[in-house]
Amino acid sequence: MPKKVLIVDDEVDAVEFVKEIAEDEGYTAIFAHDGPKGLEKMRQEKPDLVILDVQMPGMDGFEVFAEMKKDENLKNIPVIMLTGIKDKVGLRFSGEAMRDYLGHEPDDYIEKPIDPVRLKDSMKKILSA
Repeated sequence: MPKKVLIVDDEVDAVEFVKEIAEDEGYTAIFAHDGPKGLEKMRQEKPDLVILDVQMPGMDGFEVFAEMKKDENLKNIPVIMLTGIKDKVGLRFSGEAMRDYLGHEPDDYIEKPIDPVRLKDSMKKILSA
């Protein structure tokens, strides 16, 4: 049975791009376009990996990540965070900064625009662990 990857991003183009990469690697890709729906899908679908955008309206990726870590059924799902924040405000986030801020850090952190090879390598590494 193929591994299941949940993509949570409000940008339709980003979802399609990541979905294509995941499916090319043989994974089943499912998606949600906002944080609350992403959490709902996680609970229903039990994905093997979540690819989570940071900047989303309403509930951002940091809030979704924090909610996951509080939930017994979701806290062990690996997470790759995606962000284009560096291009927008010139700041760079890191997993270490998230750990300091939230007490946990994602399994990987990838800047947008997404390098497809970097994303493929990260998914393979995480899903084969």
